[in-house]
Amino acid sequence: MGKEYRLGFVRRAINKYMASQIRKGKMADNQYLLTTLGRKSGEERTTPVTLMSVGDTRYLVSPYGNVGWVYNVRSSPLAEISRGGNTEEISLQEMDAERAGPVLKQYVQEVSVVRSFFDADADSPVTEFVMEADRHPVFKIG
Repeated sequence: MGKEYRLGFVRRAINKYMASQIRKGKMADNQYLLTTLGRKSGEERTTPVTLMSVGDTRYLVSPYGNVGWVYNVRSSPLAEISRGGNTEEISLQEMDAERAGPVLKQYVQEVSVVRSFFDADADSPVTEFVMEADRHPVFKIG
């Protein structure tokens, strides 16, 4: 069973550092800050994310499961992504398991730091990632 994500002191510190570097445009080209509206508070919430491109289509993957930003996007699918002083308004559409599976597989292959949160490994068939899609939501960026 994949590890469960915990937002503790260390992860908060890492996220804060990553956010500062993304704002400066110093992280990898697929690293962004996602800003959503809190589903309860209505206040802006910002978190570092890694975008996945498959052909000309971009996706936002939640490798750590149903975390706060996922619930916020489900409540209001309009959000912003930003990096290095550039901001883009986006609309997000959650993918069903069949369409999410191949994206999850590619994500695990390319973003090794998240592998321990998945039951399937980088060499597993897509069908195993389809079975995990309910635990790792995938959103198409429009």
